[in-house]
Amino acid sequence: MTTWIVLFRGVGGATLLPVKLLAAALTEEGFEGVKTYINTGNVILKSRASAEKVIKRIAPIVLKQFDFSKDILIASAAEWNTLVADNPFPQAVNEPTKLHAYLMNQKPDDKAIEALRAKADGPDEFQIRGRVLYYYTPQGISNARLFPKIERTLGVVATARNWNSVLKLQALAAAS
Repeated sequence: MTTWIVLFRGVGGATLLPVKLLAAALTEEGFEGVKTYINTGNVILKSRASAEKVIKRIAPIVLKQFDFSKDILIASAAEWNTLVADNPFPQAVNEPTKLHAYLMNQKPDDKAIEALRAKADGPDEFQIRGRVLYYYTPQGISNARLFPKIERTLGVVATARNWNSVLKLQALAAAS
């Protein structure tokens, strides 16, 4: 049985997934150990299915019950532990709202990564390791100039969580 961290892209503001109802719906559909974390699209669950099959099972549930049809990204608890361990900005851990991890649906190609580097003209820093982009915004995300350019430039589907959320999801996955 694999513990999965499921991230819904584009949740927040006007687009919400009611976490109690979401957990109940996923449990009713046979997922085990379902836990949610805040109202921004974070779920921990267990399944014997592959990542692709978990997404294919979840997508119609959230479409039917919550009219939600945005992208879903997924990582195993082991992958998430690697994501945390591979943080290239250890100095930013003490500023967890300024450090973000983007889980991407795939590793971007080198040409796209270089295009993003060319657009990085402020104090923001990023590094990509596999299908994770680490993004450090020393002036805060609201002042980050690179932030709105990341997905479009890389040509990937991605969703970001600040370091507080990254660590909370790791703890929830470990406890399940």
